[in-house]
Amino acid sequence: MDRHKLMMTTMDRAASLHDIVKELMDCIETVGSYTGYRRIQKKECLNLVRRLKLLVPLLEEIKESSSNGDIGLNCLLNLKKALFSAKKLLKKCSSGSKIYLALEAEAVMCNFHGVYEKLNQALDDMLYDEFGISVEVKEQVELMRTQLRRAKRRTDTQDIELAMDLMVVFSKKDDRNVDSVILERLANKLELHTIADLKAETMAVRKLINGRDVQNAESIKQITDLLGRFKQIAGVDENVELDGPMSVKTLQRCQSLLVPNEFLCPITLEIMVDPVIVATGQTYERESIKKWLNSNHRTCPKTGQTLDHLSLAPNFALKNLILQWCEKNSFELPKKNTCNGYDDSSAELVDEICSLIQNLSSSELHVLREAIGKIRMLSKENPDNRILIANNGAIPLLVRLLSYHDSVVQEQTVTALLNLSIDEANKRLIAREGGIPPIIEILQTGTVEARENSAAALFSLSMLDENKALVGILKGIPPLVKLFQNGTIRGKKDAATALFNLSLNQSNKIRAIKAGIIPPLLQLLEDQNVAMIDEALSILLLLASNPAGRTEIGRLSFIKTLVEIIRNGTPKNKECATSVLLELGLNNSSFILAALQYGVYEPLTEIARSGTNRAQRKANSLLQHMSKCEHIP
Repeated sequence: MDRHKLMMTTMDRAASLHDIVKELMDCIETVGSYTGYRRIQKKECLNLVRRLKLLVPLLEEIKESSSNGDIGLNCLLNLKKALFSAKKLLKKCSSGSKIYLALEAEAVMCNFHGVYEKLNQALDDMLYDEFGISVEVKEQVELMRTQLRRAKRRTDTQDIELAMDLMVVFSKKDDRNVDSVILERLANKLELHTIADLKAETMAVRKLINGRDVQNAESIKQITDLLGRFKQIAGVDENVELDGPMSVKTLQRCQSLLVPNEFLCPITLEIMVDPVIVATGQTYERESIKKWLNSNHRTCPKTGQTLDHLSLAPNFALKNLILQWCEKNSFELPKKNTCNGYDDSSAELVDEICSLIQNLSSSELHVLREAIGKIRMLSKENPDNRILIANNGAIPLLVRLLSYHDSVVQEQTVTALLNLSIDEANKRLIAREGGIPPIIEILQTGTVEARENSAAALFSLSMLDENKALVGILKGIPPLVKLFQNGTIRGKKDAATALFNLSLNQSNKIRAIKAGIIPPLLQLLEDQNVAMIDEALSILLLLASNPAGRTEIGRLSFIKTLVEIIRNGTPKNKECATSVLLELGLNNSSFILAALQYGVYEPLTEIARSGTNRAQRKANSLLQHMSKCEHIP
């Protein structure tokens, strides 16, 4: 090669190196501008962005270096691959489907770990001396690598709670609508409770499906079904497409495409029959805004502002304009029978509820029993009724009746409060009125059905984190453990669900262990109680994250039973059992060795090949962990 060509090649390498450095710095600047990370991965995303910014001084020194070697260029290309993988992942967490990120939280965490591995490898191969990197910058990079290694070792248990929530939502447990509580909790947790949120999520889901990011038909169905249910609880008509030109699609159902925009309800985008004004001054169709408010929203759907009050004022001026326009354009409005904001049956219902609440103070036992029984039935299915009953002052009276001397009154009252607690605002009100201690008392001394419904009520109330702690402090866990040990099948299920939810609180894990929850859980598994294996394993998975829980599980020789479930259980059983073994094994290799002695390797390999999606991920992680053990067959 002549001198001119050599000079040009050297210049090209230098230019190429500088171009790559600029790309890397632009990449870091771009990820620093991402916002709106989904709550589930928010902490991990912010930590990754912060660590990537630690690379800026390194890149600045490389840019100023005189290195032109091909090896140095290859180092930067490897770093580029790692950084662009990080950018892709952060973008997904910033603007991707919230439901997908929830359902696949564990897979997303695996992606984070993959990015950490790529970054660590790229930095390990970096030629610091050739680039003339200073000691201070080397130390900063080494600090980042230490943080990446620590993050990769950390196990994230948040997917456990999500998996349990979703399992309850999609199961048909009984007739008490407990799944509605979880559904509302998920909507709030995923921040999918406003029209704007749901519109953005619909677009993200459509992009997800069109981009073929989700290959599994079952996962796609779960995502779309859950989105539809979130639309329902938000008061949005499922038939209204939120990801396209809503007004065009909706107005095709009308007799004219020229309906003035101001005549359309902002929620349904249909012409208003009974327009009403909310506290912010915005106008909506009465039926649609009532559905929104009865779904426990306290904001204006259009502006997002918190409503100072929930009163609805008829917009007579707009109604007259709509009627005039309809007459002029021969447009027939839908017929509705309304009277002062209520139809005839609604007005009668309000009167009935007020009368029943008055009777809660009656001194006549038969009147009291009848009133509570009717309130229990009215609050069972209808969310509007739950709000009406609470807003008319029933909850303080019902809480006081929990201590009434008659067992029938106690049983009916705790069931009524269970139904009312489905509404999140009512959860807080019941706790604030002192309802948790008498519910715990009934759990200890009430009739069989009263104890079961008390457990279910504690589960519902403990959906709020502050109530989780309160139930634990008020010693509600020991009677739940007792019900789990000695109750009916339904009682055991109610107690198990409540104990799982309460054990999401760290202090309650210790309380549950001290109350003796582990022996009956293990006994249930040894007895092969098929109806409750998943519930038992889900609780054990939570308790296994606690050192005291791991110690007791190991002392009771649990591993053999776990391996038998991995070998012979249902697909869901195997998934849960594999998750428990992984949690145990990551903290104590002796559990892995015991499992290998009991023959776990072959069934685990089969799960990694053909198990459920989550089971495959857990099995692969467990097999990787086993491969590091010298005693593996």
